[in-house]
Amino acid sequence: MSTTAVPLRPIAKGSLTRLWIGVAAIALAAGGLAWAGQQGVEASPAAFLTQNAHAKGVVTTESGLQYQVLEEGSGPSPTTADVALVGYKGTLLDGTVFDENPQTPMPVDGVVPGFSEGLQKMKKGGKYRLWIPPQLGYGEQAAGPIPANSVLVFDVQLHDFKSRAEIMQMQQRMQQMQGGMPQGAVPQGVPGN
Repeated sequence: MSTTAVPLRPIAKGSLTRLWIGVAAIALAAGGLAWAGQQGVEASPAAFLTQNAHAKGVVTTESGLQYQVLEEGSGPSPTTADVALVGYKGTLLDGTVFDENPQTPMPVDGVVPGFSEGLQKMKKGGKYRLWIPPQLGYGEQAAGPIPANSVLVFDVQLHDFKSRAEIMQMQQRMQQMQGGMPQGAVPQGVPGN
């Protein structure tokens, strides 16, 4: 059995120093990236909203609500005296969905202030993305799956809206129709009659 010797070149002067400097630079860069990544995870709502305010198409109102028009609607906007028919999906900043409904009536003044303000910006058929800061959402209170001091993100579509007065009139007409007929009677023109 024979062993073949492989000659090793001598290490050039200063190579070992450069190697250690490279290892130290990589370690510092990795530590810096880890720190920066941790800052993103623990970013305050204010820091997120400040950064988001510079995103393309994002509008910030005086109150601090941020919104982006995804699809503009047409016609007038609802007021606090209206009930809106909306579809929405609510998420936290990390993407966790906390509520979703494709179509539900909501009194415009019966929701968190940021959602109400956002609805009043929209027109029928419009689709908006809302970023609601904690002070316009649930603030320092946790609400079910929503932690305290959370920025709420909503994708909202405004299907329609009616005034409370119109809704009351519709309800009264329905009650009159039901109350004016004998029990079990079917009005003329109804299928199956």
